[in-house]
Amino acid sequence: MSKKEYAEVKELKHKARCLSIKEGILASAKNSFGQSYISPFAIAVNASNSLVALLTSVSGIFGPLSQLLGSKLMRRHSRKKIVTQYISLESLVWISFILIAILFYKGIIVNILPFLVLLFFSLYIIFGNVAYPPWFSWIGDIVDKKYRGRWFSKRRLIDGFVLGILTIAAAIFLDVFREKNFLMLGFVVLFSLAFIFRIMSVKIFRSQYEPKLKTKKEDYFSFWSFLKKSEGNNFGRFSIFMALLNFSSAISSSLVIVYLLRYLEFNYLIYMIIISAGGGFALISLTFWGKFADKYGNYKVLGITTMLLPIVPILWILNDSPIYLIFVPFVIHNVALAGFNLSATNFIYDNGHPGKIGLMISYHNLLSGIGVFFGAGLGALLIKYLQLDFIEPLFAIFILSAVLMMVVVFWWIPELKEVRKTEKLKNYSRVFKELIIKGGAATISEELHQLMAIKTYLKEK
Repeated sequence: MSKKEYAEVKELKHKARCLSIKEGILASAKNSFGQSYISPFAIAVNASNSLVALLTSVSGIFGPLSQLLGSKLMRRHSRKKIVTQYISLESLVWISFILIAILFYKGIIVNILPFLVLLFFSLYIIFGNVAYPPWFSWIGDIVDKKYRGRWFSKRRLIDGFVLGILTIAAAIFLDVFREKNFLMLGFVVLFSLAFIFRIMSVKIFRSQYEPKLKTKKEDYFSFWSFLKKSEGNNFGRFSIFMALLNFSSAISSSLVIVYLLRYLEFNYLIYMIIISAGGGFALISLTFWGKFADKYGNYKVLGITTMLLPIVPILWILNDSPIYLIFVPFVIHNVALAGFNLSATNFIYDNGHPGKIGLMISYHNLLSGIGVFFGAGLGALLIKYLQLDFIEPLFAIFILSAVLMMVVVFWWIPELKEVRKTEKLKNYSRVFKELIIKGGAATISEELHQLMAIKTYLKEK
């Protein structure tokens, strides 16, 4: 490649990264008005606790299975074509939810509407996840591996900021409509906005630069081959670890919304403030986690964050005050999860082969999805049939989930290793002081400055 061609490709990748951040904002808006409210919508149309838990379960199994299709399509079609087609189909599913809300408002076939929510949510998961492997591979090709931690942390910080603000705004909107007995019409408005923002994402994908992907027949390997070799390689062990961790976590996480909306009887605003508020602290920590991962390695971030995640289910049930729930379990959960998700994504890139990454992420997510499917399914069965006299059954489920997560973490984290050359971390206390001191106002100021720069750039283009 000549210097001129190299410079042109470099500029195209820069523009693609800026467009990706803009698309991330639109996707966050879609999630704020749509995906964040699927479970509350299911409760609003009188879905049972078990069916609400099954929403998590079906996403766990249908999502990864759909990703297998997406990875196979990459061998015959461009990544851009796959993403645009299936995100377009995903956007159309919002029309189905709008129709369900109208039918419930009119009192038509109300008994089967909860099952229709489950059906169309399954389709939504399928379409979105077919697009995920090509998107994951596509983004990996436009981001320099040296700066992935920082770039992904920046993208997620901006997306999370948008998600938090709009989700709370949507909650206020829904509570106003519920007080006036027009709750279903409120859902109609929110799902219409989700549809519009997703269509706008499709437009961006169509204009985004896609590097050519060279695939070889030898890059393909079956899921069973992947499974057989999993214990003998770092990526495979990481996939098993994630599957077991997701299984343990999904037992309780699938029932958090039931706990907040039905057991504690919070309104939508309090519910969304609790869900979203901890995300503010997560956003502040993202820049730290990104720089920490780039400098010291993703494995160390995984080790630190997985020490915190297992205690969260127990913290949920120690106090039912909204203030406590915001500033203790959800702050710990969101800060730890921000670092965990960021490092997990980069860990996959570090251990993956460029030509195989789409297939590898599909198989990885299939294992994780199986874990979510059985974990959420177990949660659904337990909440329906578990009867205990000495403790609230829901509390027992949370404790079980926490214990299983601890076992998985202490067993599997030592089995993983860092594959990049990184600096040795000798002083943990100094690093966490930087997280608290430098991760506050300075981080917010830096990220807002970057957001304004990107906004100016996109306007100019």
